[in-house]
Amino acid sequence: MYLYRDGANYKQYGEAVYSNITGLSLAYINTFLKARLIDGEWFYVKEWGLKDLHHYPYDPDIDHDYHEFGDVEETVEVVTNGDIMDLLVLLQKGG
Repeated sequence: MYLYRDGANYKQYGEAVYSNITGLSLAYINTFLKARLIDGEWFYVKEWGLKDLHHYPYDPDIDHDYHEFGDVEETVEVVTNGDIMDLLVLLQKGG
């Protein structure tokens, strides 16, 4: 789960569902992703290959380009983003 929170604290939530073919632990995935966050919280969706959650016209007084990391958890939902290893490799190479 991740979200976009503008300067007025309006929130827009999103999620990316990955398979985990290699069976990586959630602790490993969370640690890996959190190590690549800006100030331990934020990331640029384009660098992570995720959907931008800006749903309203850009307002330079309150909007910015980064999104907030939520958490990684197991799910039975349909995969929407390929395998988690694809994301980890992308981020290892520098996004």
